[in-house]
Amino acid sequence: MMRTRILYIIKLYLAIVTIFIAQKTVFMMADAPEGNDYGVAQWMEVITNGLLLDVPMTGYIVALPLIAIMATVWIGKEIRLRRVVTPYYILIAIAVGTIFVSDLALYPFWQFKLDALAVSYLESPGGAFASVSAGFVVLHVVYALLATVAITVLLVYVTPTRLYAIKSKKERWLMTAGFVLLLPAYVISIRGGVGESTANIGKVYFSSDTFLNHAAVNPTFSLIYSLDKTDDYASEFDYFDEEERAKIVDGLLSGTPTTTTASPSTPLSLNDSTATPPNIIVILMEGFGGQFVEAVSGRKDITPNYNRLAREGILFTNCYSNSFRTDRGMLSTLSGYPAFPTLSVMKIPAKSRSLPCIASTLKEKGYENTFLYGGDINFTNMQSYLRTGGYETIVSDVDFSADEKKQNPWGANDDITFNRLYDIVSGKRHEPWHVCYLTLSSHEPWVVPYKRFSDPVPNAFAFTDKCLGDFVEKIRKTPLWDNLLIVCIPDHGYHYPEDISHATHHHNTMLWIGGRVKQHKVVDTIMNQSDMAATLLGSLGIDHSAYTFSRDILSPTYTYPYAFFTFKEGIGFADSTGCSVYDIISDRQMEDHPAAKANNPAATQERIKKAKALLQTIYDDIGKRGINK
Repeated sequence: MMRTRILYIIKLYLAIVTIFIAQKTVFMMADAPEGNDYGVAQWMEVITNGLLLDVPMTGYIVALPLIAIMATVWIGKEIRLRRVVTPYYILIAIAVGTIFVSDLALYPFWQFKLDALAVSYLESPGGAFASVSAGFVVLHVVYALLATVAITVLLVYVTPTRLYAIKSKKERWLMTAGFVLLLPAYVISIRGGVGESTANIGKVYFSSDTFLNHAAVNPTFSLIYSLDKTDDYASEFDYFDEEERAKIVDGLLSGTPTTTTASPSTPLSLNDSTATPPNIIVILMEGFGGQFVEAVSGRKDITPNYNRLAREGILFTNCYSNSFRTDRGMLSTLSGYPAFPTLSVMKIPAKSRSLPCIASTLKEKGYENTFLYGGDINFTNMQSYLRTGGYETIVSDVDFSADEKKQNPWGANDDITFNRLYDIVSGKRHEPWHVCYLTLSSHEPWVVPYKRFSDPVPNAFAFTDKCLGDFVEKIRKTPLWDNLLIVCIPDHGYHYPEDISHATHHHNTMLWIGGRVKQHKVVDTIMNQSDMAATLLGSLGIDHSAYTFSRDILSPTYTYPYAFFTFKEGIGFADSTGCSVYDIISDRQMEDHPAAKANNPAATQERIKKAKALLQTIYDDIGKRGINK
């Protein structure tokens, strides 16, 4: 009797997994792009990677029958199991079948997996179905009914007709104890593992081929996962009517040319028709706030290598981070897109895939793109964004040995990953190339193989600084240096000390070094980290018109320097008149800097007004993204 119950749960679990595998097979057969001849090897990769979402989704579906089975152990009488669970099966079959068929039908039009964004379109069904015929709709309704019937029949088939009562108290307690012992493993399977990242769409992204990544995504999981990550963003923070909002931001978003803008005085040799395109390394330095850097009045003793390199390269002293988290900061840097206080665009694939990315832009110019990170690449759906953004090769924690990752719970420390960075670029045979590298050691819990300060926080930043210095000096001695541009930029700042102001927290630096930097220069122009994309591409003579919110600050037409940043509870705006920080939850001014300029209420209100208008604008913009027009 115990055996019957255990076998039932196993069979039910395997049946549901089999359904999800069958769905992927049908999806690949029906929706594969023309001209792509996918074989068994690709199918196996889709299936095996897809299990990372299939297993958690199956766990959720099996939860109720599992609870029911445990209840029958103690009821003490015969249960007609099929009669009890069949209504639940029908509901599951309707949901899973309908979602699958909808995803199958809509993917050729939208080119992204079914998620909550699609549900919002049903508020206007006329527009949602405008591109398809009535016959198309009827046919897919029939498909959904057939899928529902097939799923229901399979689930009923693996279910025993009845369960006999367990009379023995010993058997009851044995089965209950077994359930309790297996519960942690079951919870872990639903969570998607024991690492920092829970189950998310990015976990199954394994290929530079977008369709294969999409094929691996469980559509039921995709829809449910996105429900709490999609909203009517365009209606949020409506401070102004449309005419007034447009008037305020007109001078803020208009501006720099979208092609070659570098003037003869620019201390770079990037846009030189006689030279080969430079190889580019972008180093996203975890939490590398300005308070650690001497050039922006930070401490002199923490980052001696960065300080030294700043005296030979191009140092941008007024580069404000857009946000407060890595997922936001990375997207701001690579896509030139502002950060949001209430949402992470990276976690919403249907939105993030609509953004430009320097990797895909450089790819069009012949660049080979690699991303390096010593931690979990699936954290915050990072892999999905990077793959879609054009990074063909991704090196992450799975590419490092257990010994290399044993010291830091986040992954391989910066000494190890900087060495890997050197190996990667030294092994490049194709030029030009671009590598983006995200450090991790300057992140709590501050565990590093280094001891220069008793305080673990500055000590961790000092360690990253040492690793940077060692890497630069090592690569400087190679032929790679002459054609190299290295961009060092924080993903965000860090609250150290804890009472640091929001303005100071976001006030960071950007540094360009390498053989393609002609001369040392200090650029004091106020900017955002999101301006790096347009500034880099503009210096290369590459069109950056797709980067709507990114500005080429080296362009002579960049006439109104300002910075706009967000954090969980507020927004900030900095220009030549000062910096104001505003609490969007309580609708109050929080900070005004510097103190000498805080006595000008009119300037303060003007800065806050511009910050509000920009906040409203970016929410309007993200609300529109996600559909192929």
